Amino acid sequence: MKAQFLIAAPHSGSGKTTIARGLMALYREHGYRVQPFKCGPDYIDTKFHERVCGRPSVNLDSFFASEEHLHELFTHYTAGADIAIVEGMMGLFDGYDRDRGSSSEIARILGLPIVLVVDARSAAYSMAALLQGFINFRPDLTYAGVIFNKVSSQRHFDMLQQVCDDLHIECLGYLPKDASLEQGSRYLGLDFSEQTENNELIKLLEEHVKWQRILEL
Repeated sequence: MKAQFLIAAPHSGSGKTTIARGLMALYREHGYRVQPFKCGPDYIDTKFHERVCGRPSVNLDSFFASEEHLHELFTHYTAGADIAIVEGMMGLFDGYDRDRGSSSEIARILGLPIVLVVDARSAAYSMAALLQGFINFRPDLTYAGVIFNKVSSQRHFDMLQQVCDDLHIECLGYLPKDASLEQGSRYLGLDFSEQTENNELIKLLEEHVKWQRILEL
């Protein structure tokens, strides 16, 4: 397998669903066999994953399953895949009892590096405090890097890149603020029933995110 990682965020609405599904579609378009997973008992996102990846998307839930069973599921379904992408739920540390049952617990159990998606709207260097808090909160977690969402300009991104440089965490790129990525919102995720919307997202990710670098992490 070339890569396996979990896409998480500080809180819901940060854009992890957009980026997770977009990367699945991008890698699939480039010929990779992508195995999708979803933290928690969500059944809507898994249907979209299956449609994009052509493989069943599997729920990983440490409330309902033991650590041993989670390992068995992950090993079984990643067989024959090039890339495993796990979409987190809610905020990274949000569980049923503090961080128990959270995306961070799934990352810890399976040893997955975390790609943190951060909504950078209306903020710049203040992101340093937020990111430092996440990076240092649990030393047993590994962060592959950060993708910023809703970036307003190249100057804005340059300031966010400086944050990552100062914290010595890899900046994996960004998605620009784009109303077209929000218009299809419905239920718990995005409606990409229009192929033009899906193609536009892939184009933006190819242009602004280090998607090939992610495979090396």
